[in-house]
Amino acid sequence: MAKADRIEGMAKGMAVLESFDMQRQRLNATLAAERAGITRAAARRHLLTLAHLGYLETDGSYYWLAPKVLRFSGSYLATSRLPRAVQPTLNRLAAQTQESFSVAVLDGSEVVIIGRSGFEWRSAGEAGRTPARLLAYGLHLGARLPAHATSTGRVMLAALPKAELNQWVKSRLVAGSLPRLTAHTTTDARLFKGSLEQVRSQDFCVASQEHELGVHALAVPLRDGQGRTVAALNVVTSPARLEPPVLQQELLPLLMDAARELRQLI
Repeated sequence: MAKADRIEGMAKGMAVLESFDMQRQRLNATLAAERAGITRAAARRHLLTLAHLGYLETDGSYYWLAPKVLRFSGSYLATSRLPRAVQPTLNRLAAQTQESFSVAVLDGSEVVIIGRSGFEWRSAGEAGRTPARLLAYGLHLGARLPAHATSTGRVMLAALPKAELNQWVKSRLVAGSLPRLTAHTTTDARLFKGSLEQVRSQDFCVASQEHELGVHALAVPLRDGQGRTVAALNVVTSPARLEPPVLQQELLPLLMDAARELRQLI
């Protein structure tokens, strides 16, 4: 984009709005300025304007997101072709298996969940497990998860051209390593790239407890009619379901069949 065509004020306002996340749900002008990379005075003006427009709420010192921001996500989910195309398949898979399925797209360093359906398991003590129509914390529609530590993220990253992938990894290294989220997270850049080569070769990804302890997932790419990877479909399940015999006989064929069906729709 030419510099003359860029509206700097809008860019800064969006940066302030994007500063709110799961780690920082409430910000004052100083925190917003640090996160958005602008001056405190500019951050204050943007916060006041966004509050005036109804996108933020405030107690006079701190600001937090107001329900009005959901207009953006609601409009996207209602009008975008991809979420509407995948949702019936997600519902069918969940009803068929009583597992939890989602579709995510890559956005910078994160993946964003645009489709979700399924069963999460909650403990029922020694009597076993009881299925409940619940969504795991943080895995709701619109949730943003670190791409390097998730099955969907790795599937999407494996589809990037080599030069683009190298730049992606380089830009996200902290002290020479990728961010560690659990003891199981792959943080070494060389090992991480090697894991993506394996994903590219086998056309699926298994990620166990790299993003969150107790979360085990399997993902496959979703490609459009031109063969471009536009999203990833995954299932979150128990470790036993990811053992090679079960994986090869049940879950992986199920996901791959669904991906082939969706290719005609996306």
